[in-house]
Amino acid sequence: MARAGLTVERLVRAAAELADEVGFDNVTVSALARRFGVKDASLYSHLKSAQDLRERVAVLALAELADRAASALAGRAGKDALVAFANAYRDYAREHPGRYAALRVDLTPEIAAASRADRHSELTRAILRGYHLPEPAETDAVRLLHSTFHGFTTLEAAGGFSHHPRDTDSSWAKTLDALHVLLGHWPA
Repeated sequence: MARAGLTVERLVRAAAELADEVGFDNVTVSALARRFGVKDASLYSHLKSAQDLRERVAVLALAELADRAASALAGRAGKDALVAFANAYRDYAREHPGRYAALRVDLTPEIAAASRADRHSELTRAILRGYHLPEPAETDAVRLLHSTFHGFTTLEAAGGFSHHPRDTDSSWAKTLDALHVLLGHWPA
């Protein structure tokens, strides 16, 4: 019997909101139970474990980010697509820091396949079609883009760039310019 209108979807959405408020590492079954005014045990009729909750938040974040990136990419190609994708990624990380942190959860192959976690790579490969990179260069470029976007947004969120007077938006724009040039002149 559901208490307090609890459903898996409602719990996951509340956990994602809690992650954005207090940090993903601070999302626990106990914290979520307190949010709903119920005992921890009440949540276990909806969730298998704390790890299940973490994985579900990660799956939600992956889907939200992929949807945002797909919308940003619609009708774009080349540098315009690269910039739109990168900005969607950065904006999501800024707006949803806890959910973004959830993307670090290592999903099992079964959960990754069921949740279409590969959409991010597919969207990145769609951008790269405009640069005409053959394999294995395309895979290398996917990894470069993901690590650059993740590295920049993670450092920015942690205040890693705050000790320099140059604004981060200017550095971000130059980073994207540099990636565009590199992708257009990929080393043999």
